[in-house]
Parts: sequence; structure tokens; C-alpha cells
Amino acid sequence: MNILNRITTIAVTIAALGPTAAYAQTVYPEKCRSADMQMSSGGMQMPGEMADYQKAAVDGMKEMDANMMQGMMKKDADLSFICGMIAHHMGAISMSQVELKYGNNKWAKEKASKIIDDQTKEIKEMTGWLDKEAK
Repeated sequence: MNILNRITTIAVTIAALGPTAAYAQTVYPEKCRSADMQMSSGGMQMPGEMADYQKAAVDGMKEMDANMMQGMMKKDADLSFICGMIAHHMGAISMSQVELKYGNNKWAKEKASKIIDDQTKEIKEMTGWLDKEAK
């Protein structure tokens, strides 16, 4: 199953569960959408060559996606949540590392550094929970 199909499956599952108040108020910004992305029966496709930062970001997303899907398939809801969130946070760290390497905007780079620090701490907390609680 490709990334788009997995994301679609997750989105359908979330929609079936019903949105929380915070989620219901969140809308993906139009400025974040890319005209370069094309959808096909095989999933997402980008025409032409990708820039180095795009390749690095996509590689990180592929790894995060595979780990998150494995974690979310655990038979225990709490374990599924924690394992999925660890992978999700690892993806945020990967994206932030790409920003630090390729980005130019001072604010964005500061945000990336903060995300790395915050998400690393949370991963340690969740891993500690796993060590104590997961059977």
C-alpha cells in the first residue's frame, strides 16, 4: 500500500470516529497545497526531478509512514497510540533536520530546532512508558 492510500485509510478512520473540537477547527492551509502534486491510481506523483530537500523529506516520510502504520496496528489502543506517536514524532524530527540543512529562513530554522528538542523529549517519555507499561 503506498503512502497516499495509507494516509487516506487513516483519514477515513479518523472521519468515522468523529472529529474532536480541535480537529474540526483545523483546516490545512491552501498555501501549503502544491500544484506540482498529481494524483493517480498509483498514488501521489510529482512531475520532473525533485530538489534535494524534497528527496530528503520524502525519504523521511516513507520511513515515518512505515513505522507509524506498524505501531498503529497494535492490538492495544494505548500501545497503538504511543507507538504511532513515536513514529509521528520521529517524522517531525526528520522534517526539521531537512529544514536545518536546506532552509534559509531564520524563524523556520529556530522552529525546526525547537521541534527537534521538544519531540526528542516526548519520544524519551513515551519510550519510558513503553518500557514500564507495554506487555
